[in-house]
Amino acid sequence: MNSIIEGALQRQQAVAAEAAKPDLLLLVHRIPYPPNKGDKIRSYNLLKHLATRYRVHLATFVDDADDWQHVPAVEAMCASSVFVKLDPLKGKLRSARALATGKSLSIGYYRDAEMKRWIARTMRQKGIARVMTFCSVMAQYAEDYPAARRVIDFCDVDSDKWRQYAEKKKWPMSWVYRHEAKSLLDYERTIADTFDASLFVSAPEAELFRTLAPENRNKIGHFSNGVDTDYFSPARAYDNPFAAGEQALVFTGAMDYWPNVDAVKWFAEHVLPRVRAAVPNARFYIVGSRPSPEVQALASDAIVVTGTVPDVRPYLAHCSAAVAPLRIARGIQNKVLEAMAMGRPVVSSLQAFEGIDATPGRELIVADAPDDYADSVIALLRKPDPAMGQAARASVERRYSWSAHLSPIEARFEC
Repeated sequence: MNSIIEGALQRQQAVAAEAAKPDLLLLVHRIPYPPNKGDKIRSYNLLKHLATRYRVHLATFVDDADDWQHVPAVEAMCASSVFVKLDPLKGKLRSARALATGKSLSIGYYRDAEMKRWIARTMRQKGIARVMTFCSVMAQYAEDYPAARRVIDFCDVDSDKWRQYAEKKKWPMSWVYRHEAKSLLDYERTIADTFDASLFVSAPEAELFRTLAPENRNKIGHFSNGVDTDYFSPARAYDNPFAAGEQALVFTGAMDYWPNVDAVKWFAEHVLPRVRAAVPNARFYIVGSRPSPEVQALASDAIVVTGTVPDVRPYLAHCSAAVAPLRIARGIQNKVLEAMAMGRPVVSSLQAFEGIDATPGRELIVADAPDDYADSVIALLRKPDPAMGQAARASVERRYSWSAHLSPIEARFEC
């Protein structure tokens, strides 16, 4: 009987503690789940952290049919939530209208009346005084609530990414991307000016935005990504996905994302032939969902395009090296941190290395020119360096705890 009473009291206390939490509206452009999917790791951990301190009311889009299965898991973390289907065709039409009126294509793509109505109703009914926005495209839904304490996690300087795209493309897309870079930067500066704090994924990313928006430099900060080192652990046993005798080079990431597409094409064209000439049993594995036609066309005896896999860890655990040859990058690359956490040697480009707190030559290798990149990979394949993987793992354990990085965020809402 006493145990029944104690259990009831504990449940009452838990309900009372939850009810005592302040309310917070969280705006995320893509459903923040699953927790170990590259482009959702940061938003998932942000939601998880905020839910321990606030009653979170989540508004998010679902742009992938496979993601509807994750709705119950996300709902369980929230006091209330809305999941709006993002129709790519309608989004592109909204982007076209935005372009015709000189506005940002990205903002137009994510404009949705249903989302706006749910947010207005929730803000009114709950009297919410704190709004956390994840990604610049969701800031439009917080514009109508200047009385609330508003904080945005820009993650990256997206406008600068569009500028980089423009440099790589031919007309007319170069013109479209330059337009987007300018119009999105104008919007980013407006949001930074009207919101109470703007956060980025790294110190270099925050400093870049300070140079672009100097009028708001005192409100700009950052918090780094973390890694779930229990999940990404080399201590577990994983089935080997590779053929016997081959030396696998692995790239992980969403393969419909243009910087990733550009990276694997560059590696396949400019690095891999030289590596294969020196190490014939080397094979390049492109591991990631939704491979574009350009990526699929790379498949050959030397290159495997896996498409979606249930778990990237076996590929990392058994690879000879992970490669991150990105030529266009903003912020911190989770693919680099995850490979390091798995105790694997990583060969990173300068762009992919930016913002990562690690020592080149000891915890990973940084190379950029094609010949330098190939030489670095060849050296690792010919003479594996277990000490580098061990140092990489130790570095991630020391420097990339999610709880440590996220803990200062709530102070932004209490100032």
